[in-house]
Amino acid sequence: MGLLRGVARTAVVAGTATAVSNRVSRRQANRWAAQDPYAQQDYAPPPPQPAAPPAPAPSATDDMYAQLERLGRLRDDGVLTDAEFSAQKAKLLAG
Repeated sequence: MGLLRGVARTAVVAGTATAVSNRVSRRQANRWAAQDPYAQQDYAPPPPQPAAPPAPAPSATDDMYAQLERLGRLRDDGVLTDAEFSAQKAKLLAG
């Protein structure tokens, strides 16, 4: 009878521990759900913001001016001769 009593005691202790553990888990989950605004049924998260439109591409005219300025700096620095500068400028303006 001692063995049966030990098994019965173990079953009661294990069952009680399981019941207490489940109750604590449920209570804790309810607290967390009450604190979490996204867990409420009637609450929907805000919609995502639309992406900003891409920056406009530089126009061909702006690009041409930048290239002309670069050619002018190269001529002023002595990298290009006046003849080379004139040839590159004519080529750039011709398209």
